[in-house]
Parts: sequence; structure tokens; C-alpha cells
Amino acid sequence: MTRPIHVGTAHLVVSDLDRVRQFYETMLGLKVVEQGMSGVVLGAGARPLLTLSTRADVRPAPRNAAGLFHTAFLMPDRTELGHWLAHAVSKGVRLDGASDHLVSEAIYLSDPEGNGIEVYRDRAPEEWDFHADGTVEMATLSLDLQGLYDSAPKTAWGGMSDEAAIGHMHLQVGNIPEADRFYEGVLGLKKMASYPGASFFGAGTYHHHIAANIWNSRGATARQGAMSGLSDYSLSFNDQTALDTALATLESLEIAVDRTAEGHALKDPWGIGLTLKAA
Repeated sequence: MTRPIHVGTAHLVVSDLDRVRQFYETMLGLKVVEQGMSGVVLGAGARPLLTLSTRADVRPAPRNAAGLFHTAFLMPDRTELGHWLAHAVSKGVRLDGASDHLVSEAIYLSDPEGNGIEVYRDRAPEEWDFHADGTVEMATLSLDLQGLYDSAPKTAWGGMSDEAAIGHMHLQVGNIPEADRFYEGVLGLKKMASYPGASFFGAGTYHHHIAANIWNSRGATARQGAMSGLSDYSLSFNDQTALDTALATLESLEIAVDRTAEGHALKDPWGIGLTLKAA
């Protein structure tokens, strides 16, 4: 969150609001910040992170649709990640996987409607390996889950730490060159790493604030109507010059931007909502 740009909040549209809300409260340890008739805002402490809403005509998004790959919740340190893992095990959570990415240690799961979740902790930036062009070395190696579990405090977990945040959003898109043009060329993030079929974009030398892949969604077109899943998310700018530059680029390319109470709202090339705002 000290970087020039970082993820603020995310908004998911769901079919069964009560069931999904209970999952994020019970399994992820988020707390209700605001409650409404058709939605709820959940956060770490008093800081909003995730909005869940529903509507009468919501329909499940196909697996190959553009939208969410996962929302990544960043824990403040390895102790907190291990503590959450022990809690998840005690609750019988089904994990989808776990990886050591060199820059981070990550655990993957899904909510009851299939929205992907990552819970991770960063290694210290001093431990990251940077290339001459400023990109960072990342990999997908096996994570010692047993060792992480064994290192956890033996006390009951008290919920998501007030210091937790959404560290990054990982998106499903239709093609990678277009994602590169939008997230790097338009919004001003730097492509920090590449995998086959995926790009990772960050600000201020962070490994990534946004990732985009085509692993399930190659050729996907813009999201339509009342699709479930990721409706929108926000990027907060600590650097006013970076925000002004992004807005000027959007205007020059005649990409529609609406001024709202929250900031500057637009859609990416796949119809995923995005709000740019000053931090």
C-alpha cells in the first residue's frame, strides 16, 4: 500500500449472498463494515476490502468468461499466514493448491460460488531477485504446507489482521497483448513478470498488483449483463502525477470515464469495472 498504485477494494456479484458472506466471515475472517438490503461490505478491521452484492437476474458466469481468476488477500507476515492456515484446517476448508512464488508464499481456495481466492504473504523485497530490466524473478514451486502449519501460533485465530489488504487482483482476460496495452500502456503499471499465457503488472517495483491470464478464457469477449463474479475493483493512487497521466491517456484514447463519488470509473477491454482514485 506504500507503492505509487495499489489495489483498494473488490466487488463480487453472487447468487446466494448469505452463504457467500458467511464463508468470507467464517473462513477468511473478514468483518462486516456495512450492511444493506442487497449487499454487504466486508473488511479487515474497519477498512473495507470486499463488497458482495446480489440481484434478482444474476446468472452464473461461465468458467471461460472474462473476469476473476482470484482475489489475493495479503497477510502482514508469515506468522499470520500460518495462523490463518491452521484456522482453515480446523474449519475443514478445501484448498485448491499452494505455491512458493519466490517473492511470496501463497495458498489457494475458492468461495462457495467458485470465485477464486489467494491468501499469501510476501517475502521481504530484499529477498527478491530483480533482472537488469527491472522485472522480478517469479516461479511456481511447491510450498511446505506442513511446515507452515507447524509454525502457526497455537492460539485461536482472531480473524483477518487489521494490517491485511488486497495485495493483487488476478484476472481472466481474452488475450495477453491487449492486456499489456491496457494495464501497462494505458494505466501506467510496469510488466514485472511473464508466464506462458499470463502477464503480471506492478507499481513501484512490487511483483504485481494486477495479473491477467488466458488459461481458461482465451478469446473471451466483454462481460455482459448480470453475470456473477467480479463486477469491479479499485486502484488507489498515492502518486497524483501517475493518476493524472492515466486519466490523460484514457482521454486521449477516448476511453469512457465517469466521475463518481468514489473516483474515476471505467471498464477494461473485457467489461470488468475499474475505479481509479486518489489514495
